[in-house]
Amino acid sequence: MTTERRYTALIERLKQAGLRPTRQRLALAKLLFDPADARVAPSGSCDRHITAEQLHDEAVSAGQPVSLATVYNTLHQFTGAGLLREVVVEPGRSYFDTNVSDHHHFFFEGNGRLVDIPGDQVRLADLPPPPPGSAIRRVDVIVRLSNAEND
Repeated sequence: MTTERRYTALIERLKQAGLRPTRQRLALAKLLFDPADARVAPSGSCDRHITAEQLHDEAVSAGQPVSLATVYNTLHQFTGAGLLREVVVEPGRSYFDTNVSDHHHFFFEGNGRLVDIPGDQVRLADLPPPPPGSAIRRVDVIVRLSNAEND
């Protein structure tokens, strides 16, 4: 696929999500979603778990002049548009997941690594009923690991 076609696909993806494809959004989308340019996850897939700081470092390394505040804003815009999923592992510590399908996570507390768990591999039973006037939309499970061999 040519560079121009890759950009065209990213521009369309942003537009379909209701976002204007600005230069900075496009540069960050390229790092996040373009398999030819995105750093491949340890699993070998292009699904990634990334912090704002990590994405900022990647952008700077790629020669993209962008502030950390812009990276945070863009990640939250992408999340609001359904392009990313935010995974909060503790207060003030979030990862942004390019895999927006129904799934859960292992969290290695020693090194901060997240690993996907397919949604069908976690079974939940006996959830309490939601408060009146609300409905359960999704359940997120984070299994915290402290195994020194994996940290």
